[in-house]
Order: sequence, then C-alpha cells, then structure tokens
Amino acid sequence: MIYPFFRPLLFALDPETAHDMAFASLDMAAKLGIVQAIAPRPLPSPVTAMGLEFPNRVGLAAGLDKNAAHIDGLAALGFGFIECGTVTPRPQPGNPTPRLFRLPEAEALVNRLGFNNGGVERFLANVARASWRGILGLNIGKNFDTPNARAVDDYIACLRAVYARASYVTVNISSPNTKGLRDLQSEDALAALIGALKAEQKALSDRHGKYTPIAVKIAPDLKPREIEGIARLLVRHAVDGVIATNTTIEREGVKGLPRADETGGLSGRPLKARATEVVATLARALDGSLPIIGVGGILSGADAKEKIDAGATLIQIYTGLIYRGPDLVAECARALAANPAGARPR
Repeated sequence: MIYPFFRPLLFALDPETAHDMAFASLDMAAKLGIVQAIAPRPLPSPVTAMGLEFPNRVGLAAGLDKNAAHIDGLAALGFGFIECGTVTPRPQPGNPTPRLFRLPEAEALVNRLGFNNGGVERFLANVARASWRGILGLNIGKNFDTPNARAVDDYIACLRAVYARASYVTVNISSPNTKGLRDLQSEDALAALIGALKAEQKALSDRHGKYTPIAVKIAPDLKPREIEGIARLLVRHAVDGVIATNTTIEREGVKGLPRADETGGLSGRPLKARATEVVATLARALDGSLPIIGVGGILSGADAKEKIDAGATLIQIYTGLIYRGPDLVAECARALAANPAGARPR
C-alpha cells in the first residue's frame, strides 16, 4: 500500500496525535471503499479456536482501538479477528500525557496510557454502530481507583455489559500501567477472579442462549513456574483461551536509546523473543488443553510463523502495524496459510 509514504509524516507528529489522524484517515478511506480496493487481500487460512471459526489467523491486539470506534476501518485491512479495549466500567482519562513514545531504532513503543477509555456504555454504542460482523474480541479491565479487593466487581460488570456483543471476552490482568493490576496474576487472586467470571459466564450463557468464550491475557515478565501455575489454573477452571503476552517492563535490547527509560510497557521487536518463550512455556504446560493467541514483536510473516511454531493457534499484531503498516496483515496471513505447522487449533 502507500503507508511507507505516509509513515514519515505520521512519525513527525506526537504519537497520540498521529494515532488519531491515522484512524480518521482510515475510517474515511474505508467508508469510500478505497482501503478495500488497494489493501492486499489475506489468503484464507481458516482455523477453529475457542469454538469460533476464524477466517485467518491474524488478529488486531487490544490497545489500538480502545473505544471500539474504528472497527469497520480496521476490518477493511483483512484481519481474521479484531480485539477492542481495554474497556472499564466507568470512563477514565488514563495517565497524564505525554504517555506514548516511539523507539524507532528498535521498532518499539513505550506506553503508559493506563486504560484511557470512554467507559463501557460508550464502548458498546460504538460496537453497535459498526457494520462488520466478523470475530470481535472485547477486552475488559478494572478502573484505576477500584481496589484489587473489589476488582472482581468491575470485571463482572464489564462481562455482563459486553457478553452479548462479543465473539469472545478477554480479561486483562497484565497491563503494567494500572497500579497493582498485575497482582491479580497471583494464584489466589486469579483463582478467585476466574472462578467468579466462569460462574457469571454460565449464568449469562443461560440468559442469552449464547456461549461467549473467555480468554485471559498474561504478562511477559512472569517466571516459568508462574506461567506453569497459571496454565494449571486456566485448565482447572475451563478457561477458553490465553493471550501471551502484554507489554514488558524490562528494557533489555533498548538500553541507551532515547525514551527507553520512560515508565510504561515496552512493545515491538524487543519483546519478540520473550513473548515467544512465554508461548512455548504455555504450550508445554497446557499440552493442547486450550488455544494460545501469540502476540509481541511480530513485524513480519516470519515472526508470525515463529509464534505458531512455538505453540500458538492465532497471532495478534499492534506495534508492527505502526511500523510496517497495513501490508503486514496480509504478509502474516500468507505466511501462515502457506505453512501453518505447529498450530494447535481447538
């Protein structure tokens, strides 16, 4: 496409300003049919996971479209699935700006956005306005001022709100940008949260006559024994899927670069190897019990295949889309359609 021409213009702007401008342009181009006419079409690579039929294995990771306001524009790029959010029960502005930083030398980003979103009511209004009817993941979290002792209330409230509209729901307990959120990954806290969510899922399934799968998104900074413990817990509670990984607080590979010391989560190429290690650890521990969505540092078709070979069934991109542009979607889909070895669809 023409993204390489526009990228220097976007990178000359503040990252959040560029984000808003890029989405405004994408939405307009999709509305006029321009994106559909010039975007490369991903090769079909259907796979079943979490009881859902995905047309290809390449998804958009949560965080890019926090308010589900750009679903139709993003769908025109050929994603096999789109995940929006993280959404919280009440609107919140997130952390003070500046809070998003590019590290172009490393093809990376640092963000400390902090679940900035318009709240679940606005989120669902945007979902309802979208005309696309593909697989839509809705990613839920807790408000920053909700103590962890009451976090389950926020997650339950969001699950109830988004359940009917979602193809699947992701439980985000791994962002480094909401104080204390990652503490919910501890065994006792996670067991209590997942137990409550699975009970609510059963009640909502009966009420709506629709089973909406639940996935859990974990951090890349966990130790192997912690990952294995989470895997056992997910299997015990019959969770439907796991997403590996969120951003990292480590700075290996970017030390000394401008903006590398900014507080927040690091994403992009420096995360690739660690995220793949987590996928592989999960795959060994789960032994095919539930599907893994691999995310972190995917900037090429070869990177996507690496995640699949490590044990993922599906992959997601975010930072790679910013550095490579929309062509990355079709490139990854082609690579996985041509050689899907290693995938473990469920």
